[in-house]
Amino acid sequence: MAPEPEDEINEKNPPPLDEDDIALLKTYGLGPYSTSIKQAEKEIKEMAKKVNDLTGIKESDTGLAAPSQWDLVSDKQMMQEEQPLQVARCTKIINQNSEDAKYVINVKQIAKFVVGLGDKVSPTDIEEGMRVGVDRNKYQIQIPLPPKIDPSVTMMTVEEKPDVTYNDVGGCKEQIEKMREVVELPMLHPEKFVKLGIDPPKGVLCYGPPGTGKTLLARAVANRTDACFIRVIGSELVQKYVGEGARMVRELFQMARSKKACIVFFDEVDAIGGARFDDGVGGDNEVQRTMLEIVNQLDGFDARGNIKVLMATNRPDTLDPALLRPGRLDRKVEFGLPDLESRTQIFKIHTRTMNCERDVRFELLARLCPNSTGADIRSVCTEAGMYAIRARRKTVTEKDFLDAVNKVIKGYQKFSATPKYMVYN
Repeated sequence: MAPEPEDEINEKNPPPLDEDDIALLKTYGLGPYSTSIKQAEKEIKEMAKKVNDLTGIKESDTGLAAPSQWDLVSDKQMMQEEQPLQVARCTKIINQNSEDAKYVINVKQIAKFVVGLGDKVSPTDIEEGMRVGVDRNKYQIQIPLPPKIDPSVTMMTVEEKPDVTYNDVGGCKEQIEKMREVVELPMLHPEKFVKLGIDPPKGVLCYGPPGTGKTLLARAVANRTDACFIRVIGSELVQKYVGEGARMVRELFQMARSKKACIVFFDEVDAIGGARFDDGVGGDNEVQRTMLEIVNQLDGFDARGNIKVLMATNRPDTLDPALLRPGRLDRKVEFGLPDLESRTQIFKIHTRTMNCERDVRFELLARLCPNSTGADIRSVCTEAGMYAIRARRKTVTEKDFLDAVNKVIKGYQKFSATPKYMVYN
């Protein structure tokens, strides 16, 4: 027997549920007391919250007693009566890793004491040679202190990454490759060196005429790596008193060793790395001591650790041979004058953000700037912009660039440092 057509419609579109059906479905699987139990649980939770709010938090949660037991006046008085700690140095640990361990401390300008530990310090926190805080009565060790590092050394760490990338360094393809092999490869693929059984190169000397991008490349390296980057200008290490510069160098490398991976960049290293000589007066002795400390830290008795050293100078002929030997500075990378293709690339980098006309022939401009450095080309671009501003135009034309080349490259020829560099090197 065939089904009725009306039944077919009902199967496809069943009638919607009314309120009674929904109420019936809600009771599915519920016991006789489910609703009353839920209500009771809800009331208990609310009552417990109210009790907690009134009595304050339990001691176990935050270590605080109930507000009713607080005595702020006596706490304040106790804090005021508490003596400040003294700084001492733990020189030796007697019976280490045993229950009756004793610590020899040296309080400066007072005396040496053999003391125990305070209540708040565990024996694993204290090591030989570290600075500690001791109380003034029993001289018990109360707190371990961080190593003492000069604030001027701490300030040398680069916190914010520079906004220079490898794309902004024009015409130094080979140099970038050599630098990345030293800095990035050992950090990203250390297993390659382990398989071959060689130590990765640890230091690079960048040398070349002023304005060829030595410091710029170091800034690009700082941008690229997540390692700690410490920037030191050579003249910062030249100090007035005997031994100050050497101490700063020691603290600098001590701070670098405490990091997981570190890059130290010495800019204008010829300020302290000059060849040793005796001028008869002793004026340069302190600078030479500082340089010898750097030499010792780079490859002396103690291992250097995971510290890469970059140095930049435009007078490599004045540097001391002890500083330049392999093992201290494994690679010497020359930043020469850019060739035609590199100069064209540098023009394009500096005009990337400029409002230029479309048909500017950068190769022609590059041909008109022979023996010029990247800094010269940047100056040409800035000067072309100045010509456009002077003429009250919003775009820079090719004529502006040609005028700028005449002014900067030909007019400022006598100020160029490149010929002098070429004579010395």
